[in-house]
Amino acid sequence: MSGDFVVQIGQQALVTVLLVAAPMLGLGLIVGLAVSIFQTTTSIQEQTLAFIPKIVAVFVAILAFGPWMLRLMVEYVTNIFVNLPSYIG
Repeated sequence: MSGDFVVQIGQQALVTVLLVAAPMLGLGLIVGLAVSIFQTTTSIQEQTLAFIPKIVAVFVAILAFGPWMLRLMVEYVTNIFVNLPSYIG
């Protein structure tokens, strides 16, 4: 197994991690920005108002994108295990 091959496997792993995390991070970012704008315009500085909507948004993202994220991770792991003999040789 060459160094380039190991780098390629690592690159695929990082891309998979980024794709799986993107919906949760993106929705959390959007909700956090909306809450920050709301807090700024209303001058409400309640700490729980900043965190609770983001937590709920991440849970909603997990529920909505969960099957897709699971399929993506299973495909990556299946690809690794199917090609394991060629990695060793």
